[in-house]
Amino acid sequence: MGGSYSRSGRMKPGGSGFEVGIWYLMRLTGIGLFVLVLAHYLILHVIHDPAEQNAEWIQEMRWSSTFWRSFDWLLLTLVQFHAFVGMRTVVSDYSRGGLRTLLLSAIYLLGFVLFVLGTVVVMTLPNVVPAA
Repeated sequence: MGGSYSRSGRMKPGGSGFEVGIWYLMRLTGIGLFVLVLAHYLILHVIHDPAEQNAEWIQEMRWSSTFWRSFDWLLLTLVQFHAFVGMRTVVSDYSRGGLRTLLLSAIYLLGFVLFVLGTVVVMTLPNVVPAA
């Protein structure tokens, strides 16, 4: 794999194919995660008092909004993509042959199952509108 080095030191794949797309997506999801996690932390730990937050507060105040459900789903999606593509890179770097195929298949299957489960949880919890 020839190519130039990025600022992080990881070799950028040559060409313009799938691997280069994944390489760029890893960097974009890293930036997205930085922004979303920082916003999540500031909102839930600085703006709102954590001592007042319980399951009822989350259900009534946070999960009653389509915006917050979408925010949490996007955060979940970016975390899963970034983590599983990172694991794919590690497995590709340190294994070969049939073991590599088996591990990559397991990673893809686990990533898909966790994505579906997370999406189902975020989208199907009861939508409770706060009392006015």
